[in-house]
Amino acid sequence: MLDDRAKLLLKTLVERYIAEGQPVGSRTLSRASGLELSPATIRNVMSDLEELGLIASPHTSAGRVPTARGYRLFVDTMLTAQRGQITAPSLTPDEPQKVISSAANLLSSLSQFVGVVMSPRRSSVFRHIEFLRLGERRILVILVSPEGDVQNRVIFTETDYSLSQLVEASNYLNAHYMGLTLEQVRERLQGEVDMLRGEIAKLMQTAVTVGTEAMTQPQDEVVISGERNLLAVSDFSSDMSHLRRAFDLFEQKAQLMRLLDFAGQAEGVRIFIGGESQVVPFEELSVVSAPYEVDGQVVGTLGVIGPTRMPYERMIQIVDITSKLLGNALSHQK
Repeated sequence: MLDDRAKLLLKTLVERYIAEGQPVGSRTLSRASGLELSPATIRNVMSDLEELGLIASPHTSAGRVPTARGYRLFVDTMLTAQRGQITAPSLTPDEPQKVISSAANLLSSLSQFVGVVMSPRRSSVFRHIEFLRLGERRILVILVSPEGDVQNRVIFTETDYSLSQLVEASNYLNAHYMGLTLEQVRERLQGEVDMLRGEIAKLMQTAVTVGTEAMTQPQDEVVISGERNLLAVSDFSSDMSHLRRAFDLFEQKAQLMRLLDFAGQAEGVRIFIGGESQVVPFEELSVVSAPYEVDGQVVGTLGVIGPTRMPYERMIQIVDITSKLLGNALSHQK
């Protein structure tokens, strides 16, 4: 455990390094911390912090810089984010993808880093289902969600259904299961299969299975804005390999999806610091993220991606307010 003196010196070192981007020396720490300590005493404390893996000494400087472990301790125990200090324009209710794109741009412009937004997961609740015969043993399943999203899937069946059988099946599903999730429909169909004629029950179960797959697929996955902002970050512009790895991450949207899915499992703002886990595999990057809600339900995640040397307090405020603005705009679409 760190004593109060060591905590204050670590906090001061992290804050100075975030603000200036230069390794922090003992003389600077002495002045900035306000502690009346000799340079020798401060050097001893810094040596202890280095042994604990909280700070490191670059080869080219006598000063110290925070490590991922040091940033984590700072974020978890020393950071007090103030609410309401960020002023952001409202997001105008519009088509969901336009609102999501606007939110990513807002995150990017406010943070001057990269804004990312995971599109809302589609609802698996259906409002209407219809079957159209395309040919022998080929049927088009049309599913309409409560939001008006339409999904079409072609299914191939063992039985050649007549038009009247298709109408019977769609009428039964719409009359008895409208408003339920497709998973709930599937469970109920299994229990009611004896009440239905065998061939009709099989058609319904097949339709529900492909419908579940269709309606739970993500839409445009991840919307990214502001990648070019990293060109102005000295941590990246001074080392092109760091910049290349960052851009590789943005191209690998599947990895970003895993990250945002993981972030969405918790309430409130989460901070992932690069190198401390496999969630953010690059030491140079940190992610500040938060889930967003539509009509009271968490449907996606958004965040800011930038260097580990980022002003975390400001990023927390930016992400927090944008998640609320996005949720509000999507909940009041015209």
